[in-house]
Amino acid sequence: MKYALAALVLALASAVAAAHEVRPAFLELRETGPGTYSFLWKKPSGGEIELAIAPVIPSECRLATPGQQLTPGALIVRGTLACPDGLAGTTIVIDGLATTVTDVILRVQHADGRVDSALLKPASPSFTFGAARTVWQRAGAYLRLGVEHILSGIDHLLFVLGLLLIVQGRGRLVATITAFTVAHSLTLGAATLGLLSVPAPPVEASIALSILFLGPEIMRRRRGETSFTLRNPWVVAFAFGLLHGLGFAGALAAVGLPRADIPLALFLFNVGVEVGQLAFVGVLLALAWAARAWAIRWPQVVEMLPGYVVGSMGAFWTIERSVALVTALR
Repeated sequence: MKYALAALVLALASAVAAAHEVRPAFLELRETGPGTYSFLWKKPSGGEIELAIAPVIPSECRLATPGQQLTPGALIVRGTLACPDGLAGTTIVIDGLATTVTDVILRVQHADGRVDSALLKPASPSFTFGAARTVWQRAGAYLRLGVEHILSGIDHLLFVLGLLLIVQGRGRLVATITAFTVAHSLTLGAATLGLLSVPAPPVEASIALSILFLGPEIMRRRRGETSFTLRNPWVVAFAFGLLHGLGFAGALAAVGLPRADIPLALFLFNVGVEVGQLAFVGVLLALAWAARAWAIRWPQVVEMLPGYVVGSMGAFWTIERSVALVTALR
């Protein structure tokens, strides 16, 4: 597998320098009276890249905001939105979203109980209000968010790749992937439901450390050596999966989802993460099968690339995020 995946390792490494903010922002409007809405905007902050995004309200409306609050992990703006003729037919735009790789969850609660819900993306940073979105449309938005979160999270994918490079045998592979899935599902659920709260900086630094940890293990396997990790990869997958679950939770808990949406969002976001993860693993296994079928012979130096790339990227992220952690503690 290491030969077939070397090109993929290099592709992932080339994207590392552009590591980005994948936590979504959250915009909520609640109708409090005829043409009047409470306004809540939560934008992730303190990440690797500060997001320069902001909602642009419809020209037919007026927004009054008494101020803003900077909390650990998010900038919060509250206010009152006045739209004399209501929101129907108006369009809201997220300025700056087109130049990012993050998303914005939009939720509008009408006085009659109707709900508008949408996922705004860089390719579609605006939303026109009209008929209420169905529960299926809202479900689809959370499912897509989970898929896109794992597929755009280079650090999570590099960890999964590292696990595959140290696992031998189908049984161990299934056990390792299952352990990782169970572990991150536990902490994702606990954090999203408010049962567990850990600041983002130490979580991100620990995730980077988990990637760094796999680099030497990949090289040990190449040299024919053994270790506790190589004999029991599912144990390591479970332990570090708990940390990665806290990272996944940042995409939901950090934006303060409405309590009524948490069960739906939690379940479908987690399903989306699993769909994206399995798709990634499927591509890796397909590449390995193709390399064996075509009897591809790569230069010997290629054998060393996966371990060095995984370890180097893990080291880079560990240093970078540890510096951010120390800075945040000051």
